[in-house]
Amino acid sequence: MSQEQKAVARARKAFLTGRSKPLEHRIRQLKNLQRLFVERQTEISDAMKKDLNKSEVGTQLFETLGLEGEINLAIKKLKEWAAPRPVEKNLLTLSDTVYIQPEPLGVVLIIGAWNYPWAVTIQPLIGAMAAGNAAVVKPSEVCAHTSKVMEYLLPIYIDKELYPVVTGGVPETQELLRQRFDHIFYTGNSMVGRLIMEAAAKHLTPVTLELGGKSPCYIDKNCDISIACRRITWGKYTNCGQTCIAPDYILCEPSIQDRVIEEVKKSIEDFYTDNPKTCTDYGRIINQRHFKRIMAMTEDSTVAVGGESDESDCYIAPTVLRDVKPEAKVMQEEIFGPLLPVLPVGGLDEAIKFINQGEKPLALYIFSPDKKVIKRMIDETSSGGVLANDCLVHYSVSTLPFGGVGNSGMGSYHGKFSFDQLSHLRGCLIKELKMEGVNSMRYPPHTPKKLGWARFFILKNPDLGWMGRMALLAILAVVAAVVLQVSYGGREERDINEY
Repeated sequence: MSQEQKAVARARKAFLTGRSKPLEHRIRQLKNLQRLFVERQTEISDAMKKDLNKSEVGTQLFETLGLEGEINLAIKKLKEWAAPRPVEKNLLTLSDTVYIQPEPLGVVLIIGAWNYPWAVTIQPLIGAMAAGNAAVVKPSEVCAHTSKVMEYLLPIYIDKELYPVVTGGVPETQELLRQRFDHIFYTGNSMVGRLIMEAAAKHLTPVTLELGGKSPCYIDKNCDISIACRRITWGKYTNCGQTCIAPDYILCEPSIQDRVIEEVKKSIEDFYTDNPKTCTDYGRIINQRHFKRIMAMTEDSTVAVGGESDESDCYIAPTVLRDVKPEAKVMQEEIFGPLLPVLPVGGLDEAIKFINQGEKPLALYIFSPDKKVIKRMIDETSSGGVLANDCLVHYSVSTLPFGGVGNSGMGSYHGKFSFDQLSHLRGCLIKELKMEGVNSMRYPPHTPKKLGWARFFILKNPDLGWMGRMALLAILAVVAAVVLQVSYGGREERDINEY
């Protein structure tokens, strides 16, 4: 039996003991996880520095602070989320108990990504723990130092049988995917997402795929271009552009292209100085393979800002490309790096048409003071999420579902959405062995009169208050007696005729 098989088997065995289900246990485990981020920030930050050149402050800001907030929310709301959820009744179920009961799915596989290794790996784990599941955690092997730290720290703070960590590369991931899970949660690219979905299909395992794509950014010529470009610069070059919801490219009218480029250049210097290579807040490309991939994208485009690079340090300066054509190399796939192409378009209509010609992105950004422009962009395009007049920050709103659509993914999470995504929402209806007369309309022999009553009960759905429901219950009791009498009378007549 492989190490991967053993980890899954241990998690399944631990889940079947039932210990992950009590709310007290879930909250205790979540609090233990929270302590990890308070007590082990130095180890976390040191590994992130080695992997992505993230500063300690940057690591807390973009990795662990949001996780602490997510844990706080889950602890505060767990009793409410896990409680039975009453639903609206119809006339036939007016006297019954009808509700949705969230229940754990079982064993969840979480496959994390390397760009924000703590944020995108632990956030779904928080949802899995809150929902009462066991979870096998597979951090990305690409961020090797963080993966080792995660493998070491998680078993110290949370139940190592319920939440085992499996490290390794492609062979280990493939072996995990041969095992049976109750849900697979993957963050990464669409190519691997297809392989995940194919493997999951063999066991009919549901999946959540948090993918990416080319997230467009449209700048209206009437907006405050200086502020717009400052926010776009922050959203684009944070983590050296290695963010799944980073603005991938800018669409703007030719008349403002020079101004846009100039304002982005100013913001780059404000944020990262005139030498970003020496700035502690500017990251590095994860490895040389991705460095070469990104640099190859610039070959047929004009560099307007930046362009400097150092392969030995995996450094690529914040770069802006001007007058980019749709057929340029940089426009053929998600960039996932610090290149910002500017594509001139004739206006809003052309921008919408261009966006709709591509795959549905994970995020869509609009900068405009005009609510009509914003509404048109929302109404006439499709994306996982949409944000007007800022970048990235919708990720931090726990009351919004975060996820893709089409090629950018399926399923969503954050806050209660994580809990629901990793729960089975079980429909429950509890009846009593009373008022059998009402049921007579559904029993043979079927008659037009019974059909008439059935039509009344099924098609009428009045909105009643408490007093109305009490009155209707009394009426139902009378109706039940009438239906029963009709049914009994018909049966008696038939018996006489047969006699």
